[in-house]
Amino acid sequence: MSVSLCTDVLIVGGGVAGLWLNARLRRLGYSTLLLERGTLGGGQSGKSQGIIHGGTKYALHGALTGSSEAIADMPRRWREALAGQGELDLQGVRVLSDAHYLWSPGGLAGNLTSFFASKAMRGRVDQVSGSELPPALQHPRFKGRVYRLSELVLDVPSLIHRLASLAGDSLVRAEDIAPLIEDGELTGLLVDGLAVRATRVVMTAGAGNASLLQAAGFAQPAMQTRPLHMVMLRAPALKPLYAHCLGGGTKPRVTITSHPTPSGELVWYLGGELAEAAGVARDAPAQIAQAQQELADLLPWLDLTDARWATLRIDRAEPAQSGLVRPDNAFLAEQGHLLVGWPTKLALAPDFSDRVIASLERDGVRPTTQPALPSLPRPQEAAPFWEVLG
Repeated sequence: MSVSLCTDVLIVGGGVAGLWLNARLRRLGYSTLLLERGTLGGGQSGKSQGIIHGGTKYALHGALTGSSEAIADMPRRWREALAGQGELDLQGVRVLSDAHYLWSPGGLAGNLTSFFASKAMRGRVDQVSGSELPPALQHPRFKGRVYRLSELVLDVPSLIHRLASLAGDSLVRAEDIAPLIEDGELTGLLVDGLAVRATRVVMTAGAGNASLLQAAGFAQPAMQTRPLHMVMLRAPALKPLYAHCLGGGTKPRVTITSHPTPSGELVWYLGGELAEAAGVARDAPAQIAQAQQELADLLPWLDLTDARWATLRIDRAEPAQSGLVRPDNAFLAEQGHLLVGWPTKLALAPDFSDRVIASLERDGVRPTTQPALPSLPRPQEAAPFWEVLG
């Protein structure tokens, strides 16, 4: 193996944001290396619900917000990529549902109903009923209202697999990653003792950004984590459901996505307010009991006698915000040759790559021709999170 390697852009973090950026840069002609200590998609990406948000859930108080407007164009960009007509060719990625839904178990407040029917929401929300309802809600006892969102839900493992296939030989499993400082500047990284120099280093390692920044001697950008305590259940009676159930507040009472297993059964993955502050404080048995009560209240006809249950804790890593609020957009900070960022949402991976590419173009960083890479260890793809249910 060579004493050192050189590349145009060195990326740290094998989640969707890093893999998307890597594929975009390679398509533009840049030489890249992407480093991953664990498995591809083994962090936040692989534990996401796969929803490509268009921002509607951020308008549940009856008005559009900065969040809803910043993310509004993401479903279009993802759909183009899935059709092989966008900035990446994501043909072959499994679409679990072509729409996500808003669901009210007992009727929406009048002002919210009017808002969903308003000009501001035209093209984003359509009320559905009867055979157009999600299969799990097609029951005589269901009396609520359902709105179809122009969003989609992806099978994240198949997304990771496709993005990894676009990476060629650029993916590298790295046990030890340390800053390479030369003449007082960060010029690359030491990867298992191998010096890898790059014109730019991009850190998009989620929670791993913090330790890498500290090792490089950078205090900024600061990071925050917002925890979740998700719930999974697997049962023969489950039918597909991809929906936010509305409660009385500005967040969904519960968000449900359905994930197929090799046996043909579905796993329901439950987030939303159930998984947030109060849910984080509960231990696993108490969180499962709360989820059981929620489903009994919302879907009383559902037979969960033979259901298997588990919980999954996630720390969402983001740039620090006042009051631990959720950032509106993808985030990128620049420190000389170092770029540090968080996409903040799965759907915003294209926005994150836009920001990196804009930085490279502004600074005149152009693609170069680099020598062929030696054989390097490649990280494996993460197993689906629901496999803990057997």
